[in-house]
Amino acid sequence: MKQSRTLIPTMREVPRNAETKSCQMLMRAGYIRKHPNGTYSYLPLAKRVMQKIIQIVREEIEKRDAIEVVLPYIHTDLPRQSGSAESLKGHPGSAQDDRKDMLFASNLQLMTSIISDEIKTYKKLPLLLYQFQNRFRSDIKPSLDLLQAREFLVKEAYLFHNSKEGLNDGFEQMKEAYERIFSRLGLTVDLAEADTKIAGEESYEFVIRTEIGQEWIAYSDQSDYAVIAEIAKVSRKYEPFDEDLKPLEKIATPSIQTINDLCGFLEVDPSKCIKSLVLNVDGKIVVALVRGDHQLNLRKIAKILNATNVRFASDEEIVENIGCPKGFIGPIKLPIDIMVIADHGIKSIVNGASGANEEGYHYINVNPNRDFAINLYEDIRYIEEGDPSPDGHGTIQLEKGISIGRLTKINPAYAEKMGATITGQDGKPIPLQIASFQLDLTRIFAVLAERFQDEKGLSWPKHLAPYDLHVMAANAEDEEQHHLAELLYNILTTYRYDVLFDDRDERAGVKFADADLIGLPIRVTAGKKAKDGIVELKNRKTGETVECVKEELIDRLNEFYRTE
Repeated sequence: MKQSRTLIPTMREVPRNAETKSCQMLMRAGYIRKHPNGTYSYLPLAKRVMQKIIQIVREEIEKRDAIEVVLPYIHTDLPRQSGSAESLKGHPGSAQDDRKDMLFASNLQLMTSIISDEIKTYKKLPLLLYQFQNRFRSDIKPSLDLLQAREFLVKEAYLFHNSKEGLNDGFEQMKEAYERIFSRLGLTVDLAEADTKIAGEESYEFVIRTEIGQEWIAYSDQSDYAVIAEIAKVSRKYEPFDEDLKPLEKIATPSIQTINDLCGFLEVDPSKCIKSLVLNVDGKIVVALVRGDHQLNLRKIAKILNATNVRFASDEEIVENIGCPKGFIGPIKLPIDIMVIADHGIKSIVNGASGANEEGYHYINVNPNRDFAINLYEDIRYIEEGDPSPDGHGTIQLEKGISIGRLTKINPAYAEKMGATITGQDGKPIPLQIASFQLDLTRIFAVLAERFQDEKGLSWPKHLAPYDLHVMAANAEDEEQHHLAELLYNILTTYRYDVLFDDRDERAGVKFADADLIGLPIRVTAGKKAKDGIVELKNRKTGETVECVKEELIDRLNEFYRTE
């Protein structure tokens, strides 16, 4: 491809409308352009890189007998057949128009409906179907550039099986396929336990550790265990502080409203204090207790209480139901109709401190069970660094990460609700066994662009680069240089190299700077020694340059592509 005949609008300055290193470099190198509504245009270079990513994905999953399909973007009223339209409202990737059509983050329902209609017997299974399709996020103000783009490309696959054992085997094979994909892409990923979300029975996410990640990942420092921190289970085992119980005492604390204020005033550690947090749970007031050094997890509360809407109570609700302002709430002498749910960490408190449910006062020497009753002890806090790892090996470390893939075993009850059954070996109906697999290829592209760059620009490995070689004449006005560069372009193309030929009438410095930005593995330059048939090869990754006569060029390049 001649560079004068394609669109590669490079930029010298960092674009102001790009937040992440990957987006900044992709825009500077002429791969993408960002639009005000949070969408992106993929210019020719980006399109070629995405095609290579897609090909790697396609090759690996088709080794597992996956068959490609194309499904519609819009499904009319289909989700209402399973009663789950309400649960999908607001889901990233879903939108709704006046015709009650929906754009989905998942084609699970449509795919299940098709298989249910077309497959009637266990003999026709298993089937593994996949597709590439754009999705849409409903975020009003997208952030993190391509990592949170409003429109993004996914690979989704659905496995349908006639037995739980077969599904489990297929699930492991797809997990291995994903691991192989990431290895070929040059990415280091962790497999983390994840929230099951809609219809899920067991879910995992492939996450990449990055400072700009959107969620916290909890890792064991002694094993391969990883989990999305928001759902991580916390140990139920707590030993009480070794102290003799002291008499309960109420003290005046007129200016104390926060745990930090209270700890400073009493000169005690936060682990000795009880945080009493007033919640509105589906319209009912609940008080949740956690230690002062722990943080309440509302998602866990919702799951434990099987609640749809959990939020912190308003100041007005607190005064109306407890009788005092927040900052002085405690578990002692609460109204009898208010449920109290406590984290297991509360069991460790001896002679602790809490609010007295009276403005300007707190209790000291507070002891659970002796001084107040608890309706329910549960794991209701976030996991923290230093906590025992849930797998029993080592302690937890926290790092930010971003999800690029998801694997989910679907609860069989979902298939039953959809009426998705087949005839089993005994002639009786059995529910379909289903698993779903997703890859966010837009995020993968962004992560790769951040992984493969330096201060000068992008630096693609050969299997991902949009072209194999960047050929140019240092001085476009020098007839011998231009003639040699064009000759090499034609020869290399016949040897089936993908070549980008910079035939522009630009200064050498501009061409070299653009070549570094674009980041092809090898630059071939016809320079001052062109009259002698000598060219310069530059390795973009190492910066190493060598000269060779044009007759040796093919051998040099073949050697590079064999060993790199």
